[in-house]
Order: sequence, then C-alpha cells, then structure tokens
Amino acid sequence: MPTVNDVAWPLRTERLEVRPLALDDLDAMWAIRRLPEVNRWLGRAPATREAFHETYSEQNRRAMTFVIVRPDAETGARPIIGDLMIRIEDAWAQAEVAAQAAGTQAELGWALAPEYTGQGYAAEAVRAVIDLCFTTLGLRRVHAGCFAANEPSWRLMERLGMRREESSRKTGLHRSGEWMDGLNYALLAEEWPVER
Repeated sequence: MPTVNDVAWPLRTERLEVRPLALDDLDAMWAIRRLPEVNRWLGRAPATREAFHETYSEQNRRAMTFVIVRPDAETGARPIIGDLMIRIEDAWAQAEVAAQAAGTQAELGWALAPEYTGQGYAAEAVRAVIDLCFTTLGLRRVHAGCFAANEPSWRLMERLGMRREESSRKTGLHRSGEWMDGLNYALLAEEWPVER
C-alpha cells in the first residue's frame, strides 16, 4: 500500500498547495499555532518556540504534518496559512484478522491562521487530503475529532460530508482544566466523493 512518502507533493487545489512540513517551515507554523484563538483547540500546543521546534523536529511527528500554502501569483509570496495532520493507523480488528486492518485508516487534524478562516481554505485543503487518503493512499476510512465547543471544526467536518459518530459528555480534559464534551466524525471511502 502506498504511503505519504510515495505521493507526488505538493497537492494542488484551486487556491492552495499542501506539502510535507520542512524544518524551515517551523517558525511560520509556530506563528500560527501560538495564537490563543488557534492553540486553544489544539491537542498539542507547546508553550515556547523552543519546545515547539523540539516537538515538530522529531521525525515521526514531522512525517505526519503537512503545511497549507496559499501562493500569490501577483506577488510571488507563498505564505503558510495553516497545517494538517494525516496520521495513518490500524483499524480495530479481532486478533485473527489484525494484519488486514493494519494501516487502513487515517486520523485527520488541522489548524488555520485566523485571518484565513471563513474563506473556504480549510475545506479546500481538507477535501484534497481526504481525496488523497481514499485514492492514492487507498485507505478505507478517515476520522477526526474535536471539542464540541469548537463549532467551526465540527461544522467543517459536516460540510465535507463526514458523519458524526460520537457525541460524548465531558470526556476530554482541556488544558484550561475544564472537562469538555467531544465529537468524533468519520467518512468511508465508499461514501466519497460527497456531493458538494
């Protein structure tokens, strides 16, 4: 089965490029992820630039992290406007068939700079990644989760055709110390592409 290393990067959409994270991208990614309105919803939010660099310089984390770039044809600028995670994983299976479930699904995650929200960029990038998962990578399922209070995230999942599979009560401990409700969404390959 192909891996993300076998993909012809970057993925190109109408307005964006999605490509693997390079070490030179860490400061731009940190500039977005350190913002309170972004970092409040992240599962991992190192508190300092140094801790961020240490975390995202680690090969396994870098291998599943991709940046969203918005090329500007007029100026030639190529700002990083967000990032995506594609964590390929094994599906749950009974022991006798566990090998057949290996590497068959992916967990997705994303973060976008606040000045680029509300313009369809996140949907465009995540749609391209879902398409990659179901076509080139041949996965059978993608899933994503968020705190229920993160309405923009779960609304995006619904716009992309992902199905709400779980709504849980106070199951996630937020770094603020508050136990928060959670939501989990998924989509199967046979449900893609979703009519848009």
